[in-house]
Amino acid sequence: MDLVTLALGALWKILLVGLVLGAGLPVLFSVGIRAMAYGAGGTAETADGGRAAPHPVGRAVGIACFAVVGLCVLLGVTYIVASGFGKVLSFEHVYPTIVSKS
Repeated sequence: MDLVTLALGALWKILLVGLVLGAGLPVLFSVGIRAMAYGAGGTAETADGGRAAPHPVGRAVGIACFAVVGLCVLLGVTYIVASGFGKVLSFEHVYPTIVSKS
């Protein structure tokens, strides 16, 4: 019974990471695209072909979404490159660091 509990505990963690990274990052990117369209205003925001005023908040939200997605991509590439050199990516501090395997 203990083995089943451990397997189910690992399974929900894998499912959560898969949802966040597999579906969450593309959704965040699409939210950034939509926010940039809202921030640009113009015909991107109106159904009748009229012009809408630009919204600076939309641009700020879009840039923040793109920054988070870009940071996740950079962390993924860093993890892959570090493991190729026999190192690991450590999150012991506030920021990630590359350390030797112990």
